[in-house]
Amino acid sequence: MHSSQPRIRVSVLGAGAWGTALAAAAATHHDVCLWARDIDLIQSMSANRQNMRYLPGLDLPASIHFTADITQAIEHGTAQSTQTPAIIILGTPVIGLRDICARLSQHFHASNQTATQPKTSIVWTCKGLDPQTGQLPHEIVAQALGASAHYSLGVLSGPSFAKEVAQGLPVALTVASVDESLRALVREIFHHDPMRIYATTDVVGVEVGGALKNIMAIACGIADGLALGNNARAALITRGLAEMTRFGVKIGADAATFSGLTGLGDLVLTSTGELSRNRQVGLALGKGQSLSDILASGSTAEGVRCAQAVSIRAKSLGVDMPITDAVCQVLFHHVPVKQAVSQLLAREAKSE
Repeated sequence: MHSSQPRIRVSVLGAGAWGTALAAAAATHHDVCLWARDIDLIQSMSANRQNMRYLPGLDLPASIHFTADITQAIEHGTAQSTQTPAIIILGTPVIGLRDICARLSQHFHASNQTATQPKTSIVWTCKGLDPQTGQLPHEIVAQALGASAHYSLGVLSGPSFAKEVAQGLPVALTVASVDESLRALVREIFHHDPMRIYATTDVVGVEVGGALKNIMAIACGIADGLALGNNARAALITRGLAEMTRFGVKIGADAATFSGLTGLGDLVLTSTGELSRNRQVGLALGKGQSLSDILASGSTAEGVRCAQAVSIRAKSLGVDMPITDAVCQVLFHHVPVKQAVSQLLAREAKSE
């Protein structure tokens, strides 16, 4: 698949665990630049060929170029002609997405991008809703970047733990974009053993699955922390999937997306996998720890950040989200976990 294709210039903006893992995966076949704003992290990775902060113990390909220069990183990922394919991958969390897109917009505005240049390919990987605005990532990107005629946009998501991807273990992901050429570009970069890339046009469905499965994973962690058993976990996963689907379809997603990798696949992984930060937060809550103590210990989980935003947006849409609401009760309203679970179990019986 790669022998007859040119090497693609790939810039990954954000050197957290996932950005670093994707950079490592792409570097087996393509020219990769990995950017972080923290110069100490960049110097450490350059010296040790490891991301000691986010993926300690895992060696990174010698071909990755590390930089703290955002201009250099953007230019590396910008195609100058159709013969020199390139892509920018945004590896920042949702809370950093607006800022990084604003920096991209400033760069392209200053560089006087012309109509004859190829569109700049941009893919984001973050999962969640903006805690302040309730926007999904594609809504943030559209607002921050403006002039969509200059950009080819998409999201890469699916059931994956960064550590396993960096180790070269098998994984299947989904790229979502309305632009067929972008979907093909992402597949060309990443679709090689042991990584499989599937494609869809359903950006909304992929993003909703990626955001809401984190909330459901917190719920499953709480149930496991309370030792409620495998039956309870199966019920939460199944009803959680129904909740995700209801919300997604209401805002334009295809219901079928939720039975795929970025729906059911990501939900099962995040709700049951020991590497899941969201599940670990739920486990700690179920065992009686307070959220402030859990977060103070260094745990960060996207589900905590976006749960309230999802609940607010769902209410404005008239979508029933009992599991999300129960998680919010525990996270933000100091409702004891056992009481929140009891309230869920006391809900009126209904048809599935």
